[in-house]
Amino acid sequence: MRRRVIGLETEYGVSFTLGGQRRLSTDEVARHMFRHVVAWGRSSSVFLENGARLYLDVGAHPEYATPECATPLEAVVHERAGDRIVHDLAVRTGEALAAEGIRGEVRVFRNNTDSAGNSYGSHENYLVDRAGDFGRITSGLVPFLVTRQVFAGAGKLLRGPGGTEYVLSQRAEHVWEGVSSATTRSRPLINTRDEPHADAERFRRLHVIVGDSNMSDYACWLRLATTDLVVRMLEERAAFAAPELADPAVAIRDVSRDLSGRGPVRLTSGRTPTALDVQELYLVAVERFVAARHPDDELAEHALGEWRFVLAALREDPMRLERQLDWVAKLRLLEAYRARHDLPADDPRLALVDLAYHDLDPRRGLHHLLVREGRMQRLVDDAAVADAMEHPPRRTRAALRGRFLAAARRAGRDVTVDWVHLKLNEQAQRTVLCKDPLVWQDERVDRLIDAL
Repeated sequence: MRRRVIGLETEYGVSFTLGGQRRLSTDEVARHMFRHVVAWGRSSSVFLENGARLYLDVGAHPEYATPECATPLEAVVHERAGDRIVHDLAVRTGEALAAEGIRGEVRVFRNNTDSAGNSYGSHENYLVDRAGDFGRITSGLVPFLVTRQVFAGAGKLLRGPGGTEYVLSQRAEHVWEGVSSATTRSRPLINTRDEPHADAERFRRLHVIVGDSNMSDYACWLRLATTDLVVRMLEERAAFAAPELADPAVAIRDVSRDLSGRGPVRLTSGRTPTALDVQELYLVAVERFVAARHPDDELAEHALGEWRFVLAALREDPMRLERQLDWVAKLRLLEAYRARHDLPADDPRLALVDLAYHDLDPRRGLHHLLVREGRMQRLVDDAAVADAMEHPPRRTRAALRGRFLAAARRAGRDVTVDWVHLKLNEQAQRTVLCKDPLVWQDERVDRLIDAL
């Protein structure tokens, strides 16, 4: 298949507590964390030598944007590198605060909601051709995104007027539209703000903002791999009539609250297939597309096999997927803890278990505990993550950015970079525009590095 780049952006929740009591506000914690970043980068928004971007986002959330990745699995590896980088930053912050006499623990969470009901995101980016029918891609993708939470949801204890219930997705309750240019006021599934971070005449960025932050390697990879395949099918105009949801905002909540995946999803036609039915519809269509146009694509065949395996297991018994899916693994933990202590569903201790699943600290995060005990399936190893913390992907534009930054820092030279620009500052200013995310070798960049 034609190459594309994929990237993830993750906003993290932070806290600073002592004995369970908050010592600093979220804003104060985040500002303390980014003191270290500003000290060497002169900004709270910096690019790293691995090609990624680390910055302090609106709402006092540390955010890590992976470099441009060539495959879904590579994106997962670099996502995990971001977790490690942000966690290490939190550890240094805790040590610095202790040296100032401020006792407590800095904790970082890969989740999507806080106790005040605020939501923060895990966004996906897929490079698509400008010449394609973007409207067909976005409209055809909406029903898939609404229903993929049956395997991509991170799970959540949701408190409401009727009590506390466990739902599939942390983001579902915060989405109000299918497709729009808004991001916070009226969150859509797909944000259409046109910022390609590339040659705008050739490329467009498909910006999906509805995803949960997955702790599971497998769930994160499957979420990216299946979405990529659906986008490819829609890009290549394969014969496929996407179902049209009567109301995406209603449908995404209905699907999230039905752990069986068998509840009705209302279409404009009046039909009411289940979430699993809709996923099967897409799976069969993509299988036909790959068989007809890309029969030798081994990565696509592998993703299709796993997609089919997961949907079959969800139909038979979702609890079979406790090693693969976040929402199932977390539900197992909550049920065991509740039974052991004979707790009602709204006991606040269960909310703490819910949150602890997402703790990035490998010593106390419950997901990390499951991984150590072999109860969660890993797709990436520690060596690959350590390499991704320092080195960019080798076959995307990120390789150019990483090489330039590494050379500049070795030479002690003042430079400025963003997704597209590599700029040598000082008197003889020189800038190279890297407008193609699929290019990782460029003589202009070589000459700029030589100039350092």
